[in-house]
Amino acid sequence: MIVYDNRFNGNEWFIIAGLIVGISIMYFLPKRFPKKFSIVFFMCGVFSGFFFDHSLSVEPVDYYDVNDKSTYQIMDFLSYISYGPISYFFFYFYDRIKPSSSLLYILIWSLINVGLEWCAEKVGVFHYKHGYQLYYSFPIYLLVNSCWTLLYYRYHGTVANSNQDSVL
Repeated sequence: MIVYDNRFNGNEWFIIAGLIVGISIMYFLPKRFPKKFSIVFFMCGVFSGFFFDHSLSVEPVDYYDVNDKSTYQIMDFLSYISYGPISYFFFYFYDRIKPSSSLLYILIWSLINVGLEWCAEKVGVFHYKHGYQLYYSFPIYLLVNSCWTLLYYRYHGTVANSNQDSVL
């Protein structure tokens, strides 16, 4: 086990502040989706963060550690939840984007994601190991954001079909 820090400091405050700010903004934004889709869009971030962090930060690859220790802690769980508002915002703003702008939107959000990861790394949320570099995350964000875009179109089709069903 590697111990990076034993104090409650910058990395914990970064996660807590990000979670509070993100959920607060979500709460005050005008509601754009039905509640069940809002929950799905929020959980996309939680699942993606959990999936990729546990794929890349455990043996046999073990490219980075999250937070103060190389073992799982409660603050790690909160860090996964903090991905939820990010994914919700991705869907929320994508709802106003023309399909022809999708690639640019995915690229911009991937850069935003890398920027947020850079901030998190600077305050000690991530500790890279075995040659892992921040820019390796960029293709992962491209993949995740592309999948989220496909999910959005699946959602859009579901809503359109349910509206047609209610008319019939």
